[in-house]
Parts: sequence; C-alpha cells; structure tokens
Amino acid sequence: MRPLPSPFDRIAAGRPAEIDVTGSELLNRRLLTKDLAFPLDERTEFGLHGLLPDRVLSIEEQVALEHEHIQRKSDDLEQYIGLAALQDRNATLFYRLLSEYMEEYLPIVYTPTVGRACQEFSHIVRRTRGIWVTPADRDRIPEILRAAPYEDVRLIVVTDNERILGLGDQGVGGMAIPIGKLALYTAACGIHPVLTLPVSLDVGTDNQRLLGDPLYLGFRAPRLRGAAYDAFVEAFVEGVQEVWPGCLIQFEDFKQHNALRLLDRYRDRVPCFNDDIQGTSAVVVGGVMAGLRLLEGAWPDQRIVLAGSGAAGIGIARLLRLAMLRAGVTEADVRRALVLVDSHGLCHAARHELDADKVELAYPAELAMEAGLVLGSHGREEVPQLLDVVRAIAPTILIGTTGHAGSFSEEVIRAMAAGTERPIVLPLSNPTANTEAIPADVLAWTDGRALVATGSPFPPVEIGGQRREIGQANNVFVFPGVGLGAIVAETRGVTDEMFLAAAETLAAHVSAERLAVGALYPSVVTLRGVSREIAIRVAAEAIRSGLSPLPADTDVAALVDAAMWWPAYAPYRRSRVLTGCAVD
Repeated sequence: MRPLPSPFDRIAAGRPAEIDVTGSELLNRRLLTKDLAFPLDERTEFGLHGLLPDRVLSIEEQVALEHEHIQRKSDDLEQYIGLAALQDRNATLFYRLLSEYMEEYLPIVYTPTVGRACQEFSHIVRRTRGIWVTPADRDRIPEILRAAPYEDVRLIVVTDNERILGLGDQGVGGMAIPIGKLALYTAACGIHPVLTLPVSLDVGTDNQRLLGDPLYLGFRAPRLRGAAYDAFVEAFVEGVQEVWPGCLIQFEDFKQHNALRLLDRYRDRVPCFNDDIQGTSAVVVGGVMAGLRLLEGAWPDQRIVLAGSGAAGIGIARLLRLAMLRAGVTEADVRRALVLVDSHGLCHAARHELDADKVELAYPAELAMEAGLVLGSHGREEVPQLLDVVRAIAPTILIGTTGHAGSFSEEVIRAMAAGTERPIVLPLSNPTANTEAIPADVLAWTDGRALVATGSPFPPVEIGGQRREIGQANNVFVFPGVGLGAIVAETRGVTDEMFLAAAETLAAHVSAERLAVGALYPSVVTLRGVSREIAIRVAAEAIRSGLSPLPADTDVAALVDAAMWWPAYAPYRRSRVLTGCAVD
C-alpha cells in the first residue's frame, strides 16, 4: 500500500511532522488542528499564544469534554448535528470520540438517526463536505473531482440518493449516508480520512415534499432516467479512474434495478462493490453462520425464506447460495432450500411478470406444487403469499428485507415456529419503524425459542426469566474491513468470495458468551478487531485470486496493521519550506 501523502504519513505514524501553516489557519484545519491540546512549545512555534486559553488538555480530556457536550443534547438529531460540528472543527478528536464510544454513537452517526438527518438535510447542514455532481457537470467530472481537498483519494462512497435506508428518494439529503459511512470506515478500521471522499450524484428528485421546500438545496428537476442516467454514471466512473486510477468505489443506496445493473456492469471493470447488496449479504450470512454454530446446524438441513426481493434480498440469496455450494450442498438442493417472496408473493419460475433480477433465484414451479402451493402466473391473488409459503416450506430461517413494518405477523411467526424447533428470524428493514417484527413479539410468539437479530438496534428482551440480547445485523461489521483489505491489497476487483470470507470471519468472532444470550453478532465494542481480521482475509483472498499485485508471501497482517490509523495527535515542527499540506 502506498504511503499516505505528506504530512499525514508522519502524523498517522505518530512521528514528528513538518507543518507549513500557523496561527488561526492552523487552528482552522480540521485534519491538523489539536485545539486545546497544542502543547506550549508548539503554541510558541506556530504563533498560537493568545488564540487559545491557557490550559493545555490531553486528547483523553478533550474526548471526555466532547462526550459531555454531546450528552447534554437530549434529541438524537441534535446529537448528530453536534457530532458533525466536531467533525468539521477537529477531525482527529471526532474520530477518537467515535472510536471510543462506538456503541453509543453508532446509532447517531448512522442508523437510525442518519435517516432523520437525510430527511432534514437542507435544514441542518452547517458545512458541506465531499463532492456534488449534477447532470450539468457530465462533461467536466474530472475537473470537479480534482477540486476535492485531497490529491490521493483511494476510497469513494457514492450515492444517487434514491433508496435511502427504507425512506426512499431523499434527494440531496442522501449525502448524509456517504459521510456517515466514511466516518465509520475511519473509526472502525482506521482508514485515514485523507484517503476518502463522499460523493453525491445529484440527478434530481421525484420527492415532491423536497421540491416544494423553498430551502431545498439540491438539483431541482425530476430524476434523470434511462440512457441519460447511464451515460452520467459512466462519465462519473470514468472520471474517477482518470483522476485516481484504481480508486475503490462503494455504491450506496441506489434503487434495486439500478443497483444490480450498475454492479454487474462495473464489478469486472473497476474496483467496486455495492454495500446494500454485498455488504448486507455478508453480514446476514455471517449472522446465519453464527446461529448455525450455536444450534449445531448444517447447511444441507436448512430451508430459507427471504421476504423482500429487492437489491438486498437478491444479494443475500446470492451469497447464501455460494455459502451452501462451498459447503458441499448440490445445486439442486440449493434451489430447493432457497425461497424468495416479493410484494406480489412467491417468486416462482412460472410467473410471467417476474423481474429479470429474480429469475435466476426463482423457485422451481414443480417444487412449489410438490409442496402444495397453488401457483398463478400473475396478479397478487393468484400467487402464494408469505404465510402460505411459510406453512408449505417450513423454513428454519426467515429473513426480511421488505421495508414494511409488521410483515412478519404473529400468524407467520407462529406458523414458522410450528415447523422448526429453533427458528432463526432476521427482520432487517431500516429504520426502526420499518422493521418486519419487534424482537419481543417474535420471542413471545415462539415461546422464547427463536434466535432473533435485527437491522436496527433494539434493547434486550426478558423472556422466561432470561435476558436475551438482540444482535444488530449492521453492515458496519463488514464494509470497513472489506474496504481496508481491498485498499491494502490494491485489488483490481472485489469478488463474492471476498464477501463470503468476510461473513465467515464475522461469524467466528461471535463469542460463546454472546451466543449463549441469543446474540448472533459481536458487540460493536469489538468492531475494530473484527474489521482487522476481515481486512486480512479479504486482502489474502485478493492475492490468492490474482487480483492483487502483491506477491503470495506478503505479510498481509503487517500491511493491514500499518494501514490502521488510531486517531491521536503527533508532534509538530514548523516547516521552513512550503510542503503543500492538504486542506479541508
């Protein structure tokens, strides 16, 4: 992995760094400032006396003070705004605070609070960050990218803002997602922020509430569609490769058909992945593997129903299929074991109107009829619904990505519990209000027998005198490690095998103690360690598959460790020559 640009290479390593700005300008550089932590000798050398109070604080004292500031805010969105303000003022301190209080602030900087931030973005934004590209910029995208504050970007998180969480089209507000994801990249696995860039492809919005808001900040036009949209995305991808060859692109919150189509178009051309498809699939498969470990279950014995066949559902099904095949399950048995249900009902091979995205995963019509399901070719009334499917298939695992609250009704869950002793139930839709079922209800309807994990955070549940922890199937357990491993290995592509390796690593990090209380995921306090191990596995897979230029005998663990920045201050010396410090 190439070293960081100067002076961040020395700062990240904790070595004395030469800095060529002084006074107020230094205090206002969010990646260089130490605020009240500047020691007396540096205050003298950089002309800071009089610009700061007399007291010198350690970074630990600063973290305690900032934590106190945020805790004074009783509203989650106000806490989000407060953390964003800290990120704007002192990035090192922000990432240190987030790293040390990950369990507390993860729901603030990301789901569920980030959903509110997206909805109200035009009214809460204080300082813009990243790059915004509109259709008017199509012919000058490289020029726009070169205006970014950093010269050596290696990771971009980009959204077109159309499918933000379960909230749909949020227009310009979707930028809060790339910003939040990149904050987690740094806090969870130490990718230095100087290597990252959030991007919004602001192609307009069909959200009339936003267009009717006189203070809406985005591109005021209906959403770009069709060939013009594809040409715009193509210009963006080509522009990234022109300006930063080999830069990893993470597609985020694109709507189903665009998400799948763009992933298939670019995955073999540039280093890229779609977190909603592949990151979600890895975290779900990892949770299922952890549950099977607890239950001493085997892949050949599983029957899986996926309710919701959008990009996430299809991605999960694809990786489940790969996991089962790798475990020795035959292709015929995999087709028998995996069942998709969409908003119209069972996705079976005889449905004429079935989307092309779902055809590869459609349930064989003969198996459905064998199970007693009466099939229709089209129309909601003619297609077996979720309850019919659960009764007929008797799934051991039920996964929800529907985006509709209450999709896992009491009748559905009780029907599932009647067919399997220890059901695994994963209602994954975000934000919290959209979850398919409340964990307490699932446990009550199964007499406490179910293993439950959710997409949004939920408190523990008391059932039968026992405390059950509800693990969160949060993509943050996967994407930081995948991104770090890809960057370290300088991989030319990001494969499904890498995501399967991530899922296996995640499952292995669920402790026996967590499993004993029903949690299918690690505590987020272990996130940095989990991310490190996933990065090592991903980089090793890139080398094994020939996608990395690194030799086979590379010490991958050492490379990963060297790339993981821990937010801390380094000593400064005043540069006597201009060094061209990156600005932000």
